[in-house]
Amino acid sequence: MVVQIKEYASAEEIAETLDKGISDTKSTLGEYLRKLDDIRALAEKSKKIREVVMKLAGKKAATESLGELTVGTLNIILDANPFHELTAIEEVVRSHQERLLVLQKAREALKWLDQLGDTEGLRYLVVEDEGVPERILFKIS
Repeated sequence: MVVQIKEYASAEEIAETLDKGISDTKSTLGEYLRKLDDIRALAEKSKKIREVVMKLAGKKAATESLGELTVGTLNIILDANPFHELTAIEEVVRSHQERLLVLQKAREALKWLDQLGDTEGLRYLVVEDEGVPERILFKIS
């Protein structure tokens, strides 16, 4: 979590920054959703092949976690399969969806700034958390 203060010259500049963040997040989310579709199909094929092979071998599917280890707070998966990748991409997609909602809500909350009249000499000091405005300080210069 990164909290910082950014200075803006106008409400429009804040809105443009948020709009760019929304656009970038939507674009990235779209890329991950395409990857998710591709890996989901691969994971399903892999699952079917595994089930057929295990059935032919007369064995039950093992649910062991060989090749997975934790170092501190970092999970490491050796010899990752499509299911591991699917889980990772799903997590990233959820994160981007949540970020998109937060950015859209912040943009909606700032609509009232559009109603400000002449703001010459007014500076906007914005406290942002991961690029999302949390507090706006009006400073007259």
